Amino acid sequence: SLKEACNHLMSAPLFPVPPDVFQADVSFIDFAPGSTLTPTPDIHVETAPLDHPGRATGYRVEFAGRSVAVVTDTAHVPGKPNASALKLMRDVDFAIYDAMFTEEEFRARPDWGHSTWNEGAKLADMAGAKTLVIFHHDPSRTDDALDKILAKAAAVRPGTIAATEGETLIL
Repeated sequence: SLKEACNHLMSAPLFPVPPDVFQADVSFIDFAPGSTLTPTPDIHVETAPLDHPGRATGYRVEFAGRSVAVVTDTAHVPGKPNASALKLMRDVDFAIYDAMFTEEEFRARPDWGHSTWNEGAKLADMAGAKTLVIFHHDPSRTDDALDKILAKAAAVRPGTIAATEGETLIL
């Protein structure tokens, strides 16, 4: 459950205090991937299962005529577009996509549950997404290496951006 996951993440040695310290009125509402959630009447959140060991969920958030898809922690099968990712990314303003690996790195780790900027660009084109945002970068990459990856991605799909720490995207 979400509550159990939160309790686990907020326990030693991962975190110094448990969720019991929250002073807000916090509730946990479990859902099945594939559900549509409506946290408020004007916000709709589509969910879909992603291909990641131990499971992961992707999201499409719609509000005031704008939309963003977050497709993280997902692998892909080369030559076979991921139907869940395509559904979430269809005509969104921002498609935020897992770009952990280069194509070469992915071939050596197809079962790690992460993807490539190349696959993100293909899916964004197929889905008609306005802007591709590549993220979930390999933590061992240098800024220079990420700049080179972004240049390649932007050459293939103009307007592509790479998520950076502290960046804010405005819809």
